[in-house]
Amino acid sequence: MSGQEFHLAISAATADQRPSQLLAGVSGLSQATLKDAMHKGAVWLTHAGHTRRLRRQKPRLAAGDQLHLYYDARVLAQEPPQAQLLVDEGDYSVWYKPPGMRSQGSKWSDHTTLTRWSELHLQPQRPAFLVHRLDRAARGLMLIAHSKSMARQLAALFEQRRVEKRYRVIVQGEFPLKPAEQVFTAPVDGKPAHSSARRLAFAPATGRSILEVRIETGRKHQIRRHLAEAGFPVVGDRLHGEGLQQDDLQLAAVSLAFTHPGSGESKHYALPQDLWPDQPV
Repeated sequence: MSGQEFHLAISAATADQRPSQLLAGVSGLSQATLKDAMHKGAVWLTHAGHTRRLRRQKPRLAAGDQLHLYYDARVLAQEPPQAQLLVDEGDYSVWYKPPGMRSQGSKWSDHTTLTRWSELHLQPQRPAFLVHRLDRAARGLMLIAHSKSMARQLAALFEQRRVEKRYRVIVQGEFPLKPAEQVFTAPVDGKPAHSSARRLAFAPATGRSILEVRIETGRKHQIRRHLAEAGFPVVGDRLHGEGLQQDDLQLAAVSLAFTHPGSGESKHYALPQDLWPDQPV
């Protein structure tokens, strides 16, 4: 079973077995390869009806425990780009997610995600919980909670549309100046979606405009889809844009503002300008 990609499920017949030994005997993978797969989040343990990622080889299994190995050599070989800590607030932190980094993992791994990066690099180390998402190709501000309670509270702010989110976007075409703010309300995947955009600059030489975009809802690819449908695809959008795109996606979450759910304090975080979209207009 030591091919490029496979899923393996195996139950411990007796107690006191080590996960790596049980998996090695069936998968044909070396102990070192399995250790790497565990560390990167590709192994899952189901014990007493509860399933979690298993990251270490040492725990002894109980009879009936089930192991799942989701092995994909290509996925495990990927290296995450480096995220940057902007503010550590204790019960949550504010990060710059670079393009190419995932917001969340899959059953095959989580080592290229911002949550895992936070767990490994934040000092003192704390658990990390996803609060909201940003497209893999996009860059910008993300909040990571460090307790389940704070994760629930922050996620509720996003769900209740109590977080002001602003984006800096470079698009193809001359975006209109009037009205001063264009509003887009086309549903996304059958769900209500609301975006608004205003032009900050236009470069005739390249035919590109810089926009500030605000969103009230957070549908998948909402900004990219609304702008593409309006005839102004985001530069670097290989999914919704037109033709071959050579640039990185020029969309960045540059501002987050909300009232802290515990203290009631007003919070505002801004992305440093050197981390904004980097393509010349």
